[in-house]
Amino acid sequence: MAGNSFGNLFKLTSFGESHGEALGGIIDGCPSGIAIDFDFIQQELKRRKPGQSKIVTQRKEADEVKFYSGIFKGRTTGTPIGFVIKNTNQKSKDYDHIKDVYRPSHADFTYDEKYENRDYRGGGRSSARETVCRVVAGAIAKLFLKNIKITAYTSSVGNIQLRKDDQIDYKEIEQNVVRCPNAEVASKMETLITSVKKEGDSLGGIISCVIENVPTGLGEPVFDKLHANLGKAMLSINAVKGFEYGSGFEGTKLRGSVHNDIFDTHKKTKTNYSGGIQGGISNGMPIYFKVAFKPVATIIQKQNTINTKGEEIEMQGKGRHDPCVVPRAVPIVEAMAALVLADFILLQRRFNSTQ
Repeated sequence: MAGNSFGNLFKLTSFGESHGEALGGIIDGCPSGIAIDFDFIQQELKRRKPGQSKIVTQRKEADEVKFYSGIFKGRTTGTPIGFVIKNTNQKSKDYDHIKDVYRPSHADFTYDEKYENRDYRGGGRSSARETVCRVVAGAIAKLFLKNIKITAYTSSVGNIQLRKDDQIDYKEIEQNVVRCPNAEVASKMETLITSVKKEGDSLGGIISCVIENVPTGLGEPVFDKLHANLGKAMLSINAVKGFEYGSGFEGTKLRGSVHNDIFDTHKKTKTNYSGGIQGGISNGMPIYFKVAFKPVATIIQKQNTINTKGEEIEMQGKGRHDPCVVPRAVPIVEAMAALVLADFILLQRRFNSTQ
């Protein structure tokens, strides 16, 4: 199985399955001398972990990370950082009923077709539990990035969304279970998720992300544009169906005379429809983008599908599942953004050193 590594200079390779003994990874290329705040890393994992509220999966995992290499006396050494997060609360029997069944909109069929040997326990490698490794690597990337601020939040759940005139307060994000920066809208989102969960159904939503204090010059022209790599990072997250940055699709409704970002004498732009990226390279303005997540594929309702023999059957989801992945995906979006920026900063350092 290829495709388990992300990044060029700051690289993460992850391993493990949802119901295996553990998940983990190797972070290669992290510079030496980075002070490691273990409490911060654990807090980032806490934001992603299951069982954190009544509207997410009730699988109880501590998600405690243990580092095996690359850190000495609280600082990175420049050598590969190896880490492991053990699985402690698997209930694999919950998946016995689908070992020969292809769940609708899951990776069951495609994994079977490609590998002819599929771990059906919680989806195996295709499970969103794999993202726990991304959060660890992303936390270390954040520590490396220092002054760059990455803030993601839930901007919509189902048909409830933040409007342009809704007040946004970043301090509210971690004060409610849906991670929305507006308490009133957050309450409506939580009520909707709770209602849909009782129906045995699921919801999708959108996460918005803003990156501030980004230096100019990050990104490579043509095939390694900064926004292209951010798009790849976000689209690699489980359940993601769309990515747009800057003015996105709404920008298509504007005329060029309105959409063009005019520079001022301080080399800043009066508007920011570009989303902080021009020609694939950061221009020093805030980077902002949106990530769309589909409704969770596993629902506790009966559905028609087929088995491995191609026979039509009826199935029903069992076990512990999120009715909406968006609240727990907020730290994952931040982590992947951090990995992209860390990689491009190292690439820029290499470029500057050759000048």
